[in-house]
Amino acid sequence: MSYPGPVDQGITQQRLSLGWQNVLDLVFPRSCRSCELPLSQSAPRKGLKAWLCQPCMDHLDPIQAPYCDRCGEPFSGPMTRAFLCSNCDGRRLAFDFAVSGYKAHGPMRELIHQFKYGKDISLRAVLAAALEAGLNDPRLEQTDLSEWLLVPVPMHYFRQMKRGFNQSWELCRMLHETTGIPTASVLRRTRQTSTQARLHRKQRLENLRGVFALRRSFPWSTQPVLKGKKILLVDDVLTTGATAHECAKVLKREAEAEKVVVITAARG
Repeated sequence: MSYPGPVDQGITQQRLSLGWQNVLDLVFPRSCRSCELPLSQSAPRKGLKAWLCQPCMDHLDPIQAPYCDRCGEPFSGPMTRAFLCSNCDGRRLAFDFAVSGYKAHGPMRELIHQFKYGKDISLRAVLAAALEAGLNDPRLEQTDLSEWLLVPVPMHYFRQMKRGFNQSWELCRMLHETTGIPTASVLRRTRQTSTQARLHRKQRLENLRGVFALRRSFPWSTQPVLKGKKILLVDDVLTTGATAHECAKVLKREAEAEKVVVITAARG
């Protein structure tokens, strides 16, 4: 796997930047974004450990093999070959596969809840670091991710106005900053839908049918060519995969994308 990182500004500037960061740490000490306990001055500047203390890190549950080859649902016990879970077996999903950084419980669940419903947009950096862990999936390690495109799952205009931001787009922006992978908002929601949280899989599919479309191009805002493109579809949490399926269906059938891989911070 390879992707372009932030532009290297030279050793001198890096040392200067580190010096200012140390000064800022003295004036405004860093604290854990989960439990608010102070972070050590030696805590890393990148990754989740730059935002969470070690006890909170220990309560995270990273997604590790074995997991479903399609949706990334983790399983306990030994598995010697690729397999599909009961949710994916016999089901035609439009995305190629899905990867997630962590299971959606404990501190990760609370961080996502505070980000979305508490409207704490500053948590986007924490969750983007969790999401970036999904890029370590073996199926992505041998590919040049600089040739891919980060695409957020869209929100309806009125719901986004109420929340103030689209969490998926904010994660795309942060991931672009840390990896250099290009990003573009190419999908839109054509209508509002009821919340998916309390719906079963079949109900979710019916609720989302035909709700996504390609974003229109305007003279002042053109959209990138997606034909033959490899896409990383970004969201905060993957549950049944209904939303990801409907988005990927539009990207493949209408935009003629070559591949769609779903990447989320957590797996519900």
